[in-house]
Amino acid sequence: MKKADLYVRVSTDEQADKGYSIRSQEEVLRKYCGIQNIAVGRVIYEDYSAKTFNRPAWTEMLNRIKKEKGKSTDLLLFTKWDRFSRNAGDAYQMINILRKCGVDPQAVEQPLDLAIPENKMMLAFYLAAPEVENDRRALNTFYGMRRARKEGRYLTTGPYGYINRTTDGGKKTIVPVESKASIVQWAFEQVAKQRYHIDEIRREVNSKGLNCSKSNFYNLLRNPVYCGKIVVPAYRDEEMQLVQGQHEAIIGESLFYDVQDILNGRKRVQLVKTTTEDHLPLRGFLICPKCGKQLTGSASKGRHSYYYYYHCISSCGTRFKAEHANESFTEELNKFVPKSDAVTILYKEVVKDIFNQQVNPYTNGRKELLNQMQVENDKVAKARKLLLEDAIDSNDYKLIKMESEAKLLRLEAKLTDFVKPEAFNLNACVDKALIRLTQLNVLYTSSDTAVKRAIIGSIYPEKLCFDGSGYRTATLNQAAQLMFLINSELGAKKIGQT
Repeated sequence: MKKADLYVRVSTDEQADKGYSIRSQEEVLRKYCGIQNIAVGRVIYEDYSAKTFNRPAWTEMLNRIKKEKGKSTDLLLFTKWDRFSRNAGDAYQMINILRKCGVDPQAVEQPLDLAIPENKMMLAFYLAAPEVENDRRALNTFYGMRRARKEGRYLTTGPYGYINRTTDGGKKTIVPVESKASIVQWAFEQVAKQRYHIDEIRREVNSKGLNCSKSNFYNLLRNPVYCGKIVVPAYRDEEMQLVQGQHEAIIGESLFYDVQDILNGRKRVQLVKTTTEDHLPLRGFLICPKCGKQLTGSASKGRHSYYYYYHCISSCGTRFKAEHANESFTEELNKFVPKSDAVTILYKEVVKDIFNQQVNPYTNGRKELLNQMQVENDKVAKARKLLLEDAIDSNDYKLIKMESEAKLLRLEAKLTDFVKPEAFNLNACVDKALIRLTQLNVLYTSSDTAVKRAIIGSIYPEKLCFDGSGYRTATLNQAAQLMFLINSELGAKKIGQT
């Protein structure tokens, strides 16, 4: 009497747990063995896809068959050939392996005598049909997902800062999570300011709760989902494109493209080394008065405590006590504190005048962006004309078109963010700023290291030079320079001038 092992397979855990397919298959196979007078050996249950033979239960069964070489079983029975495999190439190879081990695979509902050559044609059909079905299903899914992306839908798990939700209409989407979205926005803004190294920004956002590696942080900064865009990958003749997403953006497009320019090296980053050491707030902002190189800071261990110094990174030997340098800088801030009511009134008038001057360039700036966009559109139109005249080939035209479209995308983003400033209470804003200015040195000394460094960076866009007695710098922030001019120069003039 022949002996057969029964192979029962379903494709999902849900079918295995809740469906009737396993019991139905086993019933059919046992009934067939009873009619054909075949002894039933082991029953192998599988809940794995048949796209490949890399299945746990199948691998265990095949190893046993190879080890026993047909001594324990003669047949391997299953209901249909799609239970055996949905890949024709792999199926033929597996059939040969089983037959070399003395085991004959057979589908009881699609029986074939493989000793007859013509039956191999039917076997090819039985094996190819489920493979074609799988491929068609996969292709339909692919096109459906691609169509959804073109419509601006985000299809997978939302990136950091977003959470997956279902709309009232039943559509899947992503929405910002305020606590996490603010961290993402802060990270983009800090990178765009070009003040600190990207990895230092990453460490700071990790302390806020992001917790990601260097590569993942760079991927986050390059993800256009945060500016409201969806990537549609290139496919066949279609190029990769960005479409407007249906979800809410966390950052503006202009900010996103500014960060991309920094990551791609189009913008030079002026790095300032951060420090968590409260005794060295000026570290990274100072340059050596002898050699012009950057001063760093460190602590030296004394007999009873640590002593902090700013010193040159080169071997020139420049070294200053941090306590003395910090006190001198606090005195330096007094230059920017208005000294009289007359100066305060003058400062208000100057600020108002400058504000009105800054509002006027709105029209010119917007016009300049529109002119640049027109130049790019004209470039594409000219290239199209040259293509029709056979002056350039299609590859050159595609390259010109792709470059112009990339520039247009960035210009459109800037144009979108180039909005006219809304009217607001300027007097109240200036009054608030003056209160801060009159207490600038107090504000600096009472703040933590992060705020101190923010104050330093806002006043001095370039490095400071400390010579041991005072500070020298080549450039001041324009607003700080104006305050210093009012305090030190205009106040000394006796002749009334505007």
